Amino acid sequence: MDLLQRLRLTEDDLYVVDGPLNPVRLMALCEGDHSPELRFPPFIAPIAAALRHKPDLFASIRHRDILLHHPYESFESVVSFLQQAAQDPQVLAIKQTLYRTGGDPRIIGALVDAVKNGKQVTAVVELRARFDEQSNIQWARQMEEAGVHVVYGLVGYKIHAKASLVVRRDEDQIRRYVHLATGNYNPATARLYNDVGLFTCHPEFGEDATNLFNLLTGICQFRPLRRLLVAPFDLHARLLALIAREVEDAHHGFPARIIAKMNSLVDREIIEALYRASQAGVKIDLIVRGICCLKPGVKGVSDNITVRSIVDRFLEHSRIYYFENAAQPEVFLSSADWMPRNFYRRIETAIPIVDGNVRERIVSELLALPLEDKARARVLLPDGGYRPAPGGGTAKARRSQFEFIALAGNGGGRGPKARTTRRKYPEIKLAKRPC
Repeated sequence: MDLLQRLRLTEDDLYVVDGPLNPVRLMALCEGDHSPELRFPPFIAPIAAALRHKPDLFASIRHRDILLHHPYESFESVVSFLQQAAQDPQVLAIKQTLYRTGGDPRIIGALVDAVKNGKQVTAVVELRARFDEQSNIQWARQMEEAGVHVVYGLVGYKIHAKASLVVRRDEDQIRRYVHLATGNYNPATARLYNDVGLFTCHPEFGEDATNLFNLLTGICQFRPLRRLLVAPFDLHARLLALIAREVEDAHHGFPARIIAKMNSLVDREIIEALYRASQAGVKIDLIVRGICCLKPGVKGVSDNITVRSIVDRFLEHSRIYYFENAAQPEVFLSSADWMPRNFYRRIETAIPIVDGNVRERIVSELLALPLEDKARARVLLPDGGYRPAPGGGTAKARRSQFEFIALAGNGGGRGPKARTTRRKYPEIKLAKRPC
C-alpha cells in the first residue's frame, strides 16, 4: 500500500500474481546506458593469440591445435572460419550442427554463400532447442531454399553436439578441418557464456567428425569412434570406466584425481561412482554451476569430494573433465552435463585433448583458476546449503572471471604474466608415476 501511495496509484492498479513476474522482462532494466556505476567495465574480447594477425585460419590450424576460450577470446574466429570456408575455392564441403542459432545471420549466411559457391553443405538443425525454436525453423527454411541439405537428426534424440567440419583440398592432400566445442554456434550468447572450442585438423578427429555427421544424417548406424565419445552410445559407460580406473589407481598407490566442470550433476550412477571413488581415496573437485544432487563432505561417503558453484559476470557454461590416470592425465571438453537427459536422450560429444600444450593450458588455467576463486565461488555443504568460499570476503580474494579477462589481454595465457599465474596452482601440478 505504501508503494501505491508513493506512485499515486489506487487499489485498482494493484494486481496479485501467482508466482514471479516474467524474468525476461527484467532485462529491460539492463538496456540502455544508464547507471554506469552499477555496470561492469566494458570488455571487448580479443582474437586468440594463436590467430592474431594471421588471416589464413586454415594455415594456423595446420600448424597446431588451437583452443578458444569464450567470451574472453573472441567468437569472431569461429564465424571467420565458416566465412573463409564459404569463399575458399579449395573447400569442397561444409557440415555443421546448429542448436541455438539466435538472431545473428552470419553463420547461416556463410552456409548459404558456400552453396552459391558450389560447395556441398549440410546443416543438422535441432528444431526443439528451447527458446530458439522459432528462429531455428526460420533459418532452416532459408537454408533449404538456398540449397543447403538440411536434416533434423535422429528420431527421439536432441542434437546437442557442437561440431563443424570443413573438407578442403590442400596442396599436399585433402584435409578435414574440425571445430568442436562446449557451446552453441551463436555469436550473441558467445559474448555472455563461458565456453571452450577446439580447432584441429588431426586426421583421427576429422575421421570421427565425418562418421558423426554420417550418423546424424542417417547414412550409417553408430560405431565406436577413434577419439570422440558420443552419447547416447558410449559416453556414459566410458565416464564410469574412467572413474573406476581412478579407483583402481588409488588402490595401487598411484596418483588419483578427478576434476569436472559442468552446469548440472544429476545422474545417479555417476554420483554413486564418485562416492565409491571418494571412499577409495580419489581426490575429487567438482565445479557445478547449477543443480548438484551429490552431497560432498559426508563422513565415510564423500569426504574427498568438494563442490563449488561460480556465478559472476558471465554464465559458466563449459564442460571439462579431468582424470589423473596415474600422472598421465586425460582431459575432455564436452557438450554434455552429467544428467540422464544428456546421456540417454541427446546426441552429445566429449573431445579428448591430445595436444600437450592445449591440455596444459586447460589444466593450469581453465580448471585451476575456478578452483582458486574466492570472490564469486559458493561451496556446497553436506546438508545441501551453500556458503561463500573461505577467504572470499577480502579485497584480495581471487576472482577467476576477471583473471581470465586479464589473461586474454595478455595473449591468451602465453605471456610472462600468464606463466607467473600458472605457478600459483600447485594443487593441479601433475605428479610423477611411482616406480
